[in-house]
Amino acid sequence: MAELGSHRLETVLSKRAWGVFGGLFAASVVLIPILHGALPQGHTLQIPDYLLALLGKFFCYAMAAVAMDLLWGITGILSLGQGVFFALGGYAMGMYLMLSMAGAGVYRSQLPDFMVFLDWKELPWFWKPFDNFWIALLGALAIPGLLAFVIGHFAFRSRIRGVYFSIITQAITYALMLLFFRNETGLGGNNGLTDFKQIYGYPLQGQNTRTALYVLSSAGTFLVFLLARFITSSKAGRVLRAIRDQESRVLFTGYDAAKYKAFVFTCSAMICGLAGALYVPQVGIINPSELQPANSIEMAIWTAVGGRGSLFGAALGAFVVNGTKSWFTVALPEWWLYILGALFIGVTIAFPRGLAGIFARNRT
Repeated sequence: MAELGSHRLETVLSKRAWGVFGGLFAASVVLIPILHGALPQGHTLQIPDYLLALLGKFFCYAMAAVAMDLLWGITGILSLGQGVFFALGGYAMGMYLMLSMAGAGVYRSQLPDFMVFLDWKELPWFWKPFDNFWIALLGALAIPGLLAFVIGHFAFRSRIRGVYFSIITQAITYALMLLFFRNETGLGGNNGLTDFKQIYGYPLQGQNTRTALYVLSSAGTFLVFLLARFITSSKAGRVLRAIRDQESRVLFTGYDAAKYKAFVFTCSAMICGLAGALYVPQVGIINPSELQPANSIEMAIWTAVGGRGSLFGAALGAFVVNGTKSWFTVALPEWWLYILGALFIGVTIAFPRGLAGIFARNRT
């Protein structure tokens, strides 16, 4: 029985990979919080608050990158609408955070401040379930998943693929962004949802809360990575790769490719929703700018730079690109878009397998 369990673990990761995974997990989930909270201020190894929050954001991005790679790198479906699912998860959590501070806003009202400002008289019906943390978390998973399932069901059944699917998802992204900008939607319009005070009864600005959110983001990323590896190492994963390489042959052998594609599209959307839900409490705001088509395109760039088809590479790409962005947008903000384009083109031409391909080449 123990040998069977060991064999199943090795189908997800090799023995060497498990060692690397364990080391990264311990460093990210255990060591960094210790270096942040246990050491005195000003210590050489002490990690400041801003860096912990930045790393928490990067782990949320890495989670979304793994979801993107599961869809694009493994299955060959390039969706340019993953930012929608990330934003929907963020809005679900943001609604809970707004309701959790009822009576503590500027207007001391039971309604969110922006509703009072717009002269709303009562809470919209679709807000009411989100006064519960667990329902909000479930909504952050279910709402993106349901939307992805509906889109995927009709698109894949209609044999829409390739660039046509990419254009459709990009169009849906733009349409939803315009919708969320409207005040009539009841989601804060242009300003979105912000000025959060607490989560689950704990103050968001508290050091322990910030550390806990970071730990949840980092641990969540590793768990999502294992889930994605489990899917790709299963029979379903082999079918997904076959769809990527030659979908017509998959159909000829009797597999329903549309079901597999809808499944992976839904899983990817739910992971993005979870990433968005963890992202919002750490940045303190969610607004329609998260729905910009450029955000979804950036997710594809993270995956391409890190290495398509390598889940670890996708997560690495998210860290590298966003780390570079954080530095350049402060040091040389006017050059960032040029740097991003050059990074994408340069890595694609020089290293078609991305950064993960460089590590694989050096190991062989």
